[in-house]
Amino acid sequence: MMTKMLLIIALTLAASSGLARAQEVAAGETSFKKCASCHDVGDKAKNKVGPVLNGLDGRKSGSIAGYNYSEANKNSGIVWSDAQFLEYIKDPKAKVPGTKMVFAGIKNENEAKSLWAFLKQFDAEGKKRE
Repeated sequence: MMTKMLLIIALTLAASSGLARAQEVAAGETSFKKCASCHDVGDKAKNKVGPVLNGLDGRKSGSIAGYNYSEANKNSGIVWSDAQFLEYIKDPKAKVPGTKMVFAGIKNENEAKSLWAFLKQFDAEGKKRE
C-alpha cells in the first residue's frame, strides 16, 4: 500500500513539473515576441538584424556563420548558458560593452528565465529538443 502511494506521489510530481516546464516555455515564447523583430529561431530561421538563436545553449558568442558580429561580441569569451544569458539579457550593453545589440533588456528574472527555457529547446538545426 505504501509503495503504491509513493508511486502515485512520484507520478503526480513528475506530471506537475512537466506542466510547469510547459508553462515556462509558453511564457518564454510570449517574451520572445520582444526579440523576434531582430532574431529568429526554428527550422526555417535566418539571420536578421541579429543572429539566429538556434542552439544557443552551449554556443560560443559571435559564432553563427554569415552574421556580422561586433568585435566586442566576437571577443567577449561568452559561452551561452543560463547564468550567462540571465546576466546578459538584463542589460546587454553592460555585459558586452560595444555590442551593436540595441535592446533595453529584460529586468524581470522570471521573464528572463522563461525566455531562456523557450530558446534552450531549439537545437542548432532549429528542431525542438524533447
